[in-house]
Amino acid sequence: MAIVVDKDRKREKIALSCKELILKEGISSISVASLAKEAGIGKGTFYEYFESKDALIFELVNILMQEHNLKKEQKLNGCNSAREKIKEFYSFFYSKDDCELRRLYKEFLSIALISQDEKMIEFKSECFNFYFNWINTLIEDAIKSGELLSVAKDLIKGMYALGEGMFIQSVTTKDIVNLEQDLNKCVDDIFDLVEIPRNIKKEKE
Repeated sequence: MAIVVDKDRKREKIALSCKELILKEGISSISVASLAKEAGIGKGTFYEYFESKDALIFELVNILMQEHNLKKEQKLNGCNSAREKIKEFYSFFYSKDDCELRRLYKEFLSIALISQDEKMIEFKSECFNFYFNWINTLIEDAIKSGELLSVAKDLIKGMYALGEGMFIQSVTTKDIVNLEQDLNKCVDDIFDLVEIPRNIKKEKE
């Protein structure tokens, strides 16, 4: 009887088995042959599952980000205000707990920023839409609950771009020395403008 291979599971297994090598060497200095060897497969088998090593890093980041998102959702549920939730949302960019994933995300960004491959552009767009919709939900919920002014909705796209923009700036320039401090200050400055004071909320109630 022929053995049926679950290609999605196999693809995931190959990607995860290459994680430590990529963290150690960086994707740009690793050959497909090295990745295949690390995964315990032949080079030909590698190409059955991935068009390139860039496709593998996209798969790996996608797998790990899904795991990260589940943990992030739990942390967000433990926050008491929209301000705290947005800070927690951005903590990926500086948290020690996310150090390994962040290093892989840098590899992902370096590829995504220069690639014109349609599949990669589509993947990046899907990532944008997912996280934009997430932060959009956080802000809209806070508006509905009377925590934020309705004008906050006009700032959502800019607020979404704030985290990744400052992160990229912090790793490509010397302008941002303490990303956590600078990012949280930006969040505080924005919320000082759009957050409804508690005494006003109580009067409405």
